[in-house]
Amino acid sequence: MRAITIPAFGDAGVLRLDEVKTPEPGPGQVAIDVAYAGANFAEILYRQGIADVPLPFVPGIEVSGRVRALGPGVEGLRVGQPVAALTIVDSGGYAEVAVTAADLVAPFDGYDLEPGLAAALPSNSTTAFLVLDRVARIEPGESVLVHAAAGGVGSQLGQAARLLGAGRVVGTVGSAAKIEAARAFGYDDVVLREEASGRFDIVVDMVGGPARRSSFDLLAPMGRMVVMGNASGAEDVGIPANELWLSNKTVSGFNLAAFSAAFPEEAGRALRRAVAGAASGDLRVRVESLPLEQAAQAHRRIESGRTTGKLVLEVARH
Repeated sequence: MRAITIPAFGDAGVLRLDEVKTPEPGPGQVAIDVAYAGANFAEILYRQGIADVPLPFVPGIEVSGRVRALGPGVEGLRVGQPVAALTIVDSGGYAEVAVTAADLVAPFDGYDLEPGLAAALPSNSTTAFLVLDRVARIEPGESVLVHAAAGGVGSQLGQAARLLGAGRVVGTVGSAAKIEAARAFGYDDVVLREEASGRFDIVVDMVGGPARRSSFDLLAPMGRMVVMGNASGAEDVGIPANELWLSNKTVSGFNLAAFSAAFPEEAGRALRRAVAGAASGDLRVRVESLPLEQAAQAHRRIESGRTTGKLVLEVARH
């Protein structure tokens, strides 16, 4: 089958379109004929060698397509069924066939959902619900601050906060050009990152660096900050435990890959919630498609910090 591989760690130019062995599903797994694969910052970390993966490696943490084959013990799915799926545990989505745990697969044959949109949901939309509901434990009326509000996951966090009953929801962006794009995704206000002010019950930070320290300072008493990325590439920011004690604040981490490996059923439920939200129109995603062969271009655009919404790679030839 065709697949994009990482033969060596490096810049986007190392990505290569190869012919590789088609995977088969094992017990509890599903093989999917991939229509689209989402492009994410996580795959850049694989490519750069920041995340330790064996080479050559097929990246790709989310896909849409149709069920190709069921492994032993799989129930509730059928061959040919249209699905969205998280392939984040073992990766492999930038390929014509991907294999993942059945618990991480969400059918959408009962919905009017385009495959390109379906591929944009498993990572970002699932993460948004899990971060706010499971990790931050949002309560009705609470205030929320989200960094990188115009990006793939940022565009979903604002909307998910609304659906979960948040009060004031504010987003930050890195440039003025992104402010209007972010406003369309459920935010009461969008400001430049360095201009964020006020007090918030919940702050979600995937940027890191100076934004992480300032985010902690913006927390209200009993506020919760969720750390879920370091897009700035800055050195780690430490927050002393005694400061947590004295300020009545909490800092938590969320990593979708680790969560999906440890709690696949819960991750799958959040994915199905995201699929239903997108099909009903409660969750909006701005999606742009590129051919699989342009995976390197997708990576460069994500790394540039100039993207808004979601990039997906068209894998199947329509």
